[in-house]
Amino acid sequence: MLDANQLASLKETIGSYTPLQLAWASGYLAAKSEGSSVAVLPTAAAAQPASTLTILYGSQTGNAKGVAKALAEQAEAAGIMVELKGMGQFKPKSIKNVTHLLIVTSTNGEGEPPDDAIALHEFLASKKAPKLNDLQYSVLALGDTSYEYYCQTGKDFDQYLTKLGATAIAPRVDCDVDYEDAAKAWSDEIIEKAKDLVAAKEAAAPVVSLAASGVAASFTKQNPYAAELSVSQKITGRDSAKDVRHVEIDLGDSGITYQAGDALGVWFENDSALVEELIAALGLSAEDEIDASGEKLSLSQALIEKFEITQTAVNFITFWAEKSQNKELLALAEDKNAAREYAANHQVVDVVKAAPATVSAQEFVDSLRKITPRLYSIASSQAEVDEEVHLTVGLVSYQAGEQTRVGGASGFLGQRLEDGDTVKVFIEHNDNFRLPSDGNTPVIMVGPGTGVAPFRAFMQEREAQGAEGDNWLLFGDQTFTQDFLYQVEWQAYLASGLLTKIDLAFSRDQAEKIYVQDRLRENAAEVFAWLERGAHFYICGDMSRMAKDVESTLLTIIEEQGKLSSEDAQQYLKDLRNAKRYQKDVY
Repeated sequence: MLDANQLASLKETIGSYTPLQLAWASGYLAAKSEGSSVAVLPTAAAAQPASTLTILYGSQTGNAKGVAKALAEQAEAAGIMVELKGMGQFKPKSIKNVTHLLIVTSTNGEGEPPDDAIALHEFLASKKAPKLNDLQYSVLALGDTSYEYYCQTGKDFDQYLTKLGATAIAPRVDCDVDYEDAAKAWSDEIIEKAKDLVAAKEAAAPVVSLAASGVAASFTKQNPYAAELSVSQKITGRDSAKDVRHVEIDLGDSGITYQAGDALGVWFENDSALVEELIAALGLSAEDEIDASGEKLSLSQALIEKFEITQTAVNFITFWAEKSQNKELLALAEDKNAAREYAANHQVVDVVKAAPATVSAQEFVDSLRKITPRLYSIASSQAEVDEEVHLTVGLVSYQAGEQTRVGGASGFLGQRLEDGDTVKVFIEHNDNFRLPSDGNTPVIMVGPGTGVAPFRAFMQEREAQGAEGDNWLLFGDQTFTQDFLYQVEWQAYLASGLLTKIDLAFSRDQAEKIYVQDRLRENAAEVFAWLERGAHFYICGDMSRMAKDVESTLLTIIEEQGKLSSEDAQQYLKDLRNAKRYQKDVY
């Protein structure tokens, strides 16, 4: 027994302990009471008692992170001890100490894991991975059926864990773009099972508070802020083939804060004229009543506010092919790659017009995806613009027969909203795209087209901080006279010395097309020299071609300038990524 002084001393000592620290201390004291001479170190892995539910997320745009945080809240409310971490903050080797694991992950690019999930993904696929016979797990995979490698990262984690001997608590669930309902159903099932598997082992298990991790926020994707559009100004020339807008949104007294590198989520409404055209093509009435997740709405209102009609899903191609029995559409539905290409260049109304069919209003909306917000890289620093947020928005526009089709969100921001109109927004924090904490660190920024947006924010932030590190921008577009976005600002930064170096690549100003990767190649020695002195390298823009070409060029530069083998160059780049010195914001 402890005497009064010892008990008082103990209470004072443990008064500031977190629940996990208390759990570790219990184990430590138990070991001491048994005479153990083995030192027990309070590492994060050792601190997890057997009854901890570990939730790991791999997130590129924030969706997986949001689902994981909501899941952690739900588990916490059920009395379950939770350890919530991004995969980038989780040491892969400590997987051997985890007994109950939930993975929530998106898929990036062509089946690649999000940047913060790469290390764990590679470790579990390697020969270094341990046997995990005592691990129970489940996976929620977020993806987009429009892409060939749908939910591939989630499928990989599921396969790797099974191969290592882990047991699935529940089958993997693969979610499409409108993932909320499927994610909620999976979460409910998992929490019910976890209450038996986890909480039963330690009925009085302490609950980890998640408040400090920012689970609760005033304005979120589910609860956006109704902001005011201040400016939507075209910043490409009159003769440009592109319509790019500089958009300014007033955040008012919302208290919303963001960092350079974050994205703004924008909820939009579909064009009423497009909705009228679609309803007419269907032969339905705008006043037909439908049920949208329990809410009774007219067909017209539902198509304006609730359902995606400017982006066509491959699943809709299959649905409409079966309804219409159109031979060309049926053949297209059999070829997934061809269906994806067709869907990318045709809106829902174009499919309906090409192959008429008879459906009810309810059946039609049930075949559609729900509207999802678009994410735009923020083009401003709050240190510079205070209660505003700036975007660089390229108007999506293409011909479908004789019709000009416009993107949902870009048309909303660039054409249909007037100054003073309301737009619902939220901040999507992106910790995978951040300026270095040390202002003396040099940065290389590759951002052609609207990919330049976050680098405008970077420069504003570095100027406000008085950062003295070198800054190098590589920008490209079609023509110098029509498409040099924010030209005056870049020239001012160059004149002031804040921008150390700028290299431009305007593809159509000469017979031979020149791109940003060509400028990188021309400056190979200097690029490698900057990397060798600690530079951070950033890419923002098109994922399908530009980002791949830039990365391939960068690898060649590292290999040739560093006189490394191909394998060593790959490792060099991997080390940059792991050190957060190689970051991408691609779409």
